Amino acid sequence: MKLSDFDFDLPEALIATRPARPRPSARLLLAEGDAMRDLHVRDLVDVLRPGDRLVLNNTRVIPARLSGRRTRGDAVARIEITLMEPAVSGWRAMAKPLRKVEVGEEIVFSSDLSGIVAEKTGTDLRLEFNLTGDDFDAALAQAGAMPLPPYIAAKRAPDAQDEDDYQTVFARHKGAVAAPTASLHFDGPLLEALRAKGVLFTEVTLHVGAGTFLPVKVEDVATHKMHAEWGQVTPAAAEQINATKAAGGRVIPVGTTALRLIETAARSGRVEPWEGPTDIFIYPGFTFHATDALMTNFHLPKSTLLMLVSALMGKDRMDRIYAHAIAERYRFFSYGDASLLMP
Repeated sequence: MKLSDFDFDLPEALIATRPARPRPSARLLLAEGDAMRDLHVRDLVDVLRPGDRLVLNNTRVIPARLSGRRTRGDAVARIEITLMEPAVSGWRAMAKPLRKVEVGEEIVFSSDLSGIVAEKTGTDLRLEFNLTGDDFDAALAQAGAMPLPPYIAAKRAPDAQDEDDYQTVFARHKGAVAAPTASLHFDGPLLEALRAKGVLFTEVTLHVGAGTFLPVKVEDVATHKMHAEWGQVTPAAAEQINATKAAGGRVIPVGTTALRLIETAARSGRVEPWEGPTDIFIYPGFTFHATDALMTNFHLPKSTLLMLVSALMGKDRMDRIYAHAIAERYRFFSYGDASLLMP
C-alpha cells in the first residue's frame, strides 16, 4: 500500500486544542462492523459487556519540553529541547535550533538543571544532565513543560492546565514523552461504573516516545521503520488477557500504544510476558492475536496510527468511519474525541 492511500482532508477547525470536560463527556463513535452510532465516552457502560477486558497503558508523561540557553562568549542562543528517550548515559533529545549547539557545550535550563551535549547527529542529540535520579525528576518538574503534540504547540503554549489534562488518571510509571491519549477520556467515576458492570481491567506499560509524531517519509509503507519504545507486559497481565480470551470475553486495548504492546507480546499466538523495546509496525495485512476491538482517538493523515486502525477494521471501512467523523464534526487528535472500533 502507498502512503497516499492514507491521506485525507481535515478541516483545521476540527483539531482539538483542549479536551472535553468532564473527560467522559467526549464524543464516542462506535463502529461495529459496517454500522456506526454516535455516542459519548460515558456510554461505554452500556456498550461493554461483563467479562470484557480493557487493557490500559499506565505510563506517566514527564514534563519533557525544556527551554534553555547556550552561551558562547558574548553570544547567547535560546534552545528548545524535547526529551525523546533515556540513553545509556543521559537522554536523547530533539533540539531547536539544532545547528546552534555543538558537542561539549552546556545548555542551562534553570538554576538547578543543565545539560552537556555529549553527542550530536543530523536529527537529534544526546544530553548528559548535571543531576540524576530523584534530583533530576524534581528539577525537571520545575523547569519542564508538558510535551504537547506539534499541532497543538503550534497553536498555543503548554500551561498549568495541561499538567492535568495530558495525564491519565491511572498514570503510574514515569517515562513517556507523549500521552496514551485514548486513555485521557477516563475518570474515576467512569472506571468504577465499568467495574460495577463487570468489565475487567489489565494494566500494561509502554513509554510513548516522541517518535510517535514523526511523519512517514516513504511512499511504500511496508518499507517504513518504526521508532522503538520500551514496554512491559507482566506475567499477571499476560495471564489475565489469555484467561479473558479463553472465557470468550473481548480484549479491548485502550489506545494504539496498549494494542501495539500486547500484539508484540502475542506473536506466538497467545500473550506472553514481555519486557523490552518494541518497534512493531501494524498496517493492513497484519494478523492480530490478542485484540478483539480498540478504543482510540482520530489520527493524523498519512500516520502509522491510521494504518494500524485500517489493519484492524479494513481500509475502506476506515475511510467511511473518518468521513462520518468529519461530517459529524468530531474533534480530532490528542485532545479530541474517541472511537470504539469493533471489527
